[in-house]
Amino acid sequence: MADTFTFELVSPEKLLFSKPVAMVTVPGGEGEYGVLSGHAPMITTITPGVIQIYEEENAGPVERIFVAGGFAEVSQTRFTVLAGEAVPVSDLNRAALQEQAKAIAGKIDSANEHDLAALKTQQDVIAAKIQAAA
Repeated sequence: MADTFTFELVSPEKLLFSKPVAMVTVPGGEGEYGVLSGHAPMITTITPGVIQIYEEENAGPVERIFVAGGFAEVSQTRFTVLAGEAVPVSDLNRAALQEQAKAIAGKIDSANEHDLAALKTQQDVIAAKIQAAA
């Protein structure tokens, strides 16, 4: 078994995941990146997308969790993600998300400048959820 490190995923509501893992892949601003034991320390932002958690090297992910964005801190023995929203991919309902996307698109057409940025952010998150649910 590969070296492990502690991965923690925290949302505003609760600690969603905390245990030793072999690898985690995360959506970042410059693309998806992977974290392994001994990774160089860093702090970075996370973009909307899917975090994949691997408990063993050369095995498939044991968890796939959609995050709407957030921050990540990596040390040589710990990786912590603070997510604004986190939902297991298996809980995403594609049809419901498509309805939400239509509703937001309708609001964008008539939105004032103040509301437009927030609506576009919601639209981006829903689009990422739809892609994750595919």
